[in-house]
Amino acid sequence: MIGALRYAAVQIARFALLMVAVSIVTFALVSASPIDPVQANTGQAALLSMSAEKREQLDERWGVGEPLWERYGQWASDAIRGDFGDSLRFNAPVTEVVADRLAGSAMLLVSAWLISGALGLVLGIAAGVRQGSLLDRAVCLYCYVLSATPTFWLAIVLLMVFSVQLGWFPVGFSVPIGASAATVSLAERLHHLILPALTLSVTEVANIALHTREKAIDVMASECVRLARTRGEGGMSLVVRHVLRNLLLPAVTLQFTSISEIVGGSVLVEQVFSYPGLGQATVTAGLGGDAPLLVGLALATAAVVFAGNLAANLLYGVIDPRMRREVRHVR
Repeated sequence: MIGALRYAAVQIARFALLMVAVSIVTFALVSASPIDPVQANTGQAALLSMSAEKREQLDERWGVGEPLWERYGQWASDAIRGDFGDSLRFNAPVTEVVADRLAGSAMLLVSAWLISGALGLVLGIAAGVRQGSLLDRAVCLYCYVLSATPTFWLAIVLLMVFSVQLGWFPVGFSVPIGASAATVSLAERLHHLILPALTLSVTEVANIALHTREKAIDVMASECVRLARTRGEGGMSLVVRHVLRNLLLPAVTLQFTSISEIVGGSVLVEQVFSYPGLGQATVTAGLGGDAPLLVGLALATAAVVFAGNLAANLLYGVIDPRMRREVRHVR
């Protein structure tokens, strides 16, 4: 019990330090950005015709010219009380904008995460247990090509082929144009989700498949597999009882590690498909110099990645009880 409480306290302290570090770095990057938030959001023509008094008001609203630590100190004191400020670009509280965009990205991120994990595990095992075969070479070629393919380029190609030319999928957005989100059915949402989710998932398959392949090759060369073969085991029985069992912990590690890559890749995918989520909101906030929203989005994504890593650590103890004490001791 004491060990569990100590482990929980350490994780809470780590999470708090992570949030502080992410907020400081984000504020510093926004302050170092050459983007003038007033000009970016009012336009060059309006800025030139603007009076000096109006410019001062907008500078004060956007925090232009204020020292970094003064702005951060004011934000931090409000954030401790649960007030993360207002998004100057969306004219709404940051918490509402982040919650709305997180809900929009949740289905996309979860779908891409599950597809990439399942497909990468299957391809990696299939290639590893048949090292040197035609299947193994095909999987490696597929992974190498995908690793060298930019996500945004693949998204544009798929959009042109399956949306513009074939017309199988919508050209963008998460709901039909002109339709209210409250009236859109689940089938329509899934229809808009398929192409972005496939684009995001297939680019993440390569890393998982190649790592799983290497682990499968090591397991196939191990003593336990050779001993099982001498007893007459083979085929799917050998894969399930020995290869898959020994790959379970590395697979969990790879799957939860890929969360950060999925979240990062969603920025480009959402931009290409005009999908309203965390990625698109991050680009909008960055280009508009919206520091409160950018910090809120950075904290939200960091929390998602932290939660994924924590879930992986907890699953280690569920899969192999012998690791519970080791994980708590290390963490």
